[in-house]
Amino acid sequence: MNGAASGLVDYSPQNPSAAPVNHNAANLVLIDNYDSFTWNVYQYLVLEGAHVTVFRNDEISLKDLIALRPTQLVVSPGPGHPQKDAGISADAITHFAGKIPVLGVCMGEQCIYSAFGGIVDVTGEILHGKTSPLRHDAKGIYAGLLQNLPVTRYHSLAGTHPTLPECLEVSSWVEKQETVDGSDRVKQEQVIMGVRHKEYTVEGCQFHPESILTAEGRVMLKNFLKLRGGTWKENESLTSIHTVTVNGTNDKIQPASPHDKQTTILEKIFAHRKAAVATQTLTPSLRTENLQASYDLNLAPPQISFPERLRKSPFALSLMAEIKRASPSKGIIADDVNVPAQARSYAEAGAGVISVLTEPEWFRGTIDDLRFVRQSLEGMVNRPAVLRKEFIFEEYQILEARLAGADTILLIVKMLDDTTLRRLYEYSRSLGMEPLVEVNTPEEMKLAAALEAKVIGVNNRNLATFDVDLDTTSRLMTEAPKGSIVCALSGIFGPEDVAPYQKNGVQAVLVGEALMRAKDTAQFVKNLLGGPKSPAVSRAQNIIKICGTRSPEAAKAAIEAGADLIGIILVEGRSRFVPHERAQEISKVVHNTPRKSKLAHSDQSYDQTAQDFFKFAPEHQIRGAQRALLVGVFRNQPLSYVLERQEALGLDVVQLHGDEPVEWASLIPVPVIHSFKIGSQGMGKRGYHSVPLLDTGAGGSGEALDSEDVLKLASKDPGLRFILAGGLNADNVEEYVQKLDAIKDRLVGVDVSSGVETDGEQDLNKIRNFVAAAGRALS
Repeated sequence: MNGAASGLVDYSPQNPSAAPVNHNAANLVLIDNYDSFTWNVYQYLVLEGAHVTVFRNDEISLKDLIALRPTQLVVSPGPGHPQKDAGISADAITHFAGKIPVLGVCMGEQCIYSAFGGIVDVTGEILHGKTSPLRHDAKGIYAGLLQNLPVTRYHSLAGTHPTLPECLEVSSWVEKQETVDGSDRVKQEQVIMGVRHKEYTVEGCQFHPESILTAEGRVMLKNFLKLRGGTWKENESLTSIHTVTVNGTNDKIQPASPHDKQTTILEKIFAHRKAAVATQTLTPSLRTENLQASYDLNLAPPQISFPERLRKSPFALSLMAEIKRASPSKGIIADDVNVPAQARSYAEAGAGVISVLTEPEWFRGTIDDLRFVRQSLEGMVNRPAVLRKEFIFEEYQILEARLAGADTILLIVKMLDDTTLRRLYEYSRSLGMEPLVEVNTPEEMKLAAALEAKVIGVNNRNLATFDVDLDTTSRLMTEAPKGSIVCALSGIFGPEDVAPYQKNGVQAVLVGEALMRAKDTAQFVKNLLGGPKSPAVSRAQNIIKICGTRSPEAAKAAIEAGADLIGIILVEGRSRFVPHERAQEISKVVHNTPRKSKLAHSDQSYDQTAQDFFKFAPEHQIRGAQRALLVGVFRNQPLSYVLERQEALGLDVVQLHGDEPVEWASLIPVPVIHSFKIGSQGMGKRGYHSVPLLDTGAGGSGEALDSEDVLKLASKDPGLRFILAGGLNADNVEEYVQKLDAIKDRLVGVDVSSGVETDGEQDLNKIRNFVAAAGRALS
């Protein structure tokens, strides 16, 4: 069976027309493994312009096949096992690999896997016509395609991960979930759906691109037909004019080069974004007028100056750290990244800017990623600026970014005409956001200079070719307008890439893929940029709070022993309630009794690294350098009463020990400690209470928290710090704190009430003993 496209019809839902004759595929051989799908494969190849000859796997010898001098080899699907039922397939793959492009489909892919030494075995699934969302690396046959494409699967066998041959790499996969041992836990595995030879132009796909239920199947086969030569290196070199002899005549044709492919991807991205934004604005709540109304109501999160934040770096160069799940050139990078956690790790490692890719199809980002990043930085001291990195072409996207929490946006000069560029630049500035203006050529730098852009990013990647030239930034430095901040974008992986920029006056570098792949973010940044100009010095936290204080004598004894916080209960009806007159006496003692040894505040005047709110606030808000602080404890009382008592008694700190809203902390003029039970909502909300206090309930009950529950709680939020209360006394505090040794650096301090009492009255000796024991435990 052989032929061209005459009379063939593509019955798939996409139904594209037949392509012109593909002279690159003038003699493609298709091996039929006795499968009805071979006809579909044949049809798609012919419709893409190939001249195809089909042979059954047992009806031609390898010698005769070699004599045909095929331009490509395709091995079809088929029933059975590749080692027993595929006839000549494996031998043909072994012979032609490295000589011509080879593609295997379903059993054909298994033949490739097996021919190079891998083991094909059962997957635990029997699939017949099932579609699955495909993930891929965006290379080879997947170039220019979206992620999560529905593909059709007919198989029970697949290549096994442990036996993947060294010469092959996984090019596509699907996720498989299964319950572990009948429990509620779900294990997620990847089933190999495609492999590619690392050196040879050999590709295999376990699914069926020729099925009408597979999206973009013909595009995959078209991409295969673009391949030239037997190796990837040879394929790359054959992007110059190539002469093919067909029917005795020489036809000069221009092969589809990687540059053409990438340009097409860029055009696709831009077209898709335009269509997606147009569709999005049809949703009533997302219309431009509704976004504007929200902005007018001051619903956009607080913002900071992008240029000023770049100037306040702990390093010689400012770091712009990027959240980047995938890219058109690299495929999947880190699709399962926890975006808020990644953002916090960037911030605490010293990033001055966090760049968030929000393009959904090729980069796998969303505007929600940006929103979550901004929320994750809430309350953070010296927080990084947030950049929306997107293909922006209209004001709607800029307004959307501001409402989501962006401090700046990206404007790509290459993609915008002069009028649009200036209009969007001015609009962004009207929202308080100085844009990052991206350039790649001297001509584009002149346009940025004409805008009087304050921050200019030089993209080392040419968006027309996707080639990276790290010298691009250095070359364009002489063209940059005086006073602007110049940032190097793309292609930065190590300190050797950064060193020239430091010499040339570049002020910031953007790093994405390398950071996303780094196992230790802080260490990577340190290696990349060196140590900070002046590292911060933090004081130990170690806060000891004596609560339930009911006499001036007890307050004085606690302070002289070394307590940091003196708590008085201001809830009428509670056994430890302190009347107003007695509370005034205690307040006087606290305010006038100095510490035995003063605490020196850390000098952080040169520290520009971001700090989590719960790391900064306890040290600077609830611990006095000269004296202990007075804490008034309230429980479900009116806010007006809390405010009146705070002023009347000169409370240094307010403790909310009931169901008070977290937001009350914004309305109380002194720092707030808020009590929570494990599992309560709002505990880790930054920017409100200075520190949460973990307790078992109402307080003073003498019941201790389960240390395992505390460890489990801490594991969910690595930045959470807290004061521990409940059931502590001088005899058990050291042992209890030891059980929390794994998170000891996040234990701000301890709180005691009933543990320093005898027969319901405060015991001065017990207070002294507890402070001493707690000091040893926390040191």
